Amino acid sequence: MAWPIKSRRWENRLYSNLRAWAVGLALVVHSTFALFAQGGTAFILPTPNRALFEAGGEPRYFVGTVGKPWTSGTFGCVRSDGRQIHEGLDIKATRRDKQGEPADPIFAAADGTVAYTNTKPALSNYGRYIILRHQVDGIEIYSVYAHLSEISDDLSIGSKVRQGQTIATMGRSSNTRQTITKDRAHLHFELNVLLNERFASWFHERKPGERNDHGNWNGHNLLGIDPRKVLLEQARQGNQFSILAFIRKSTPLCRIQVQATHFPYLRRYQSLIRRNPSAETEGIAGYEIALDFNGVPFELIPKTRRELGDWKGKTRVVSVNEEEHDKNPARHLVSRQGNRWDLTSHGQELLDLLTY
Repeated sequence: MAWPIKSRRWENRLYSNLRAWAVGLALVVHSTFALFAQGGTAFILPTPNRALFEAGGEPRYFVGTVGKPWTSGTFGCVRSDGRQIHEGLDIKATRRDKQGEPADPIFAAADGTVAYTNTKPALSNYGRYIILRHQVDGIEIYSVYAHLSEISDDLSIGSKVRQGQTIATMGRSSNTRQTITKDRAHLHFELNVLLNERFASWFHERKPGERNDHGNWNGHNLLGIDPRKVLLEQARQGNQFSILAFIRKSTPLCRIQVQATHFPYLRRYQSLIRRNPSAETEGIAGYEIALDFNGVPFELIPKTRRELGDWKGKTRVVSVNEEEHDKNPARHLVSRQGNRWDLTSHGQELLDLLTY
């Protein structure tokens, strides 16, 4: 029996809608599988809040600073009109207890071990926090979970954790003058590289008399990469995502040459070293290091004495991406001096710590 023309059109529309629904469902399943893949090959969201992946969901995901939009709760030069950097994501609470306090469980973003915990909120702007160490795609990444109300009792330094394991409960602990109000309760979440395991010695030598309550886990020794971009790019690429490839593709702020050949970062992040056949045959006299706007060294190239040339001092600026410098100025690592660029005191300190 032949279908009437009108019915055929209705049938075609129904088929088209079902097909679109099926494609959409497949994409959701694919992304979900990638996000919750085990084995340390992917990161997952650290709280039950999933609005990051929803169209227009940013205001429901990020907590901005007082009187500022949600963008001030994202990563980068997003505070004080671009002059202050925020190295993580401030993620909104989705659950409350009877007193209106945040009750969201906090999940380990990837397999790893507990590197450090601070259980005394008065000792840090981050309040009560935990740091996890991860080996993902052959690179060492550290995740930070801050402003917690409590850390799981069964966790201590060296404890192994599984991706998705509940490690803490969201809170609003801090030692800042302006407390975190209930309505702004959030998890501060970071993904970092570690600059130098000799930080405590460097700090004692370079800053005599100053307090360092957290040893090598002082925040100055951890440099953040953008977790938002990591999570969104991972959702887009699925199981093809690589955090190592992501870091290698960073936009350079500047390239610096150093006359140092042995420093801990080279051992810890060997996968970020780019081969140079000349240095392999002639010997290494130093390195050319690419820094992103937050100071993360994401490419290190061994250089020969011939390639470095003859210059005095420990460091020199080779090139600066002026567009990136103007777009992301908060770290203030380099500055123009007449017709040339030099490291600022902040930049010099960063390179001194890196090569210590």
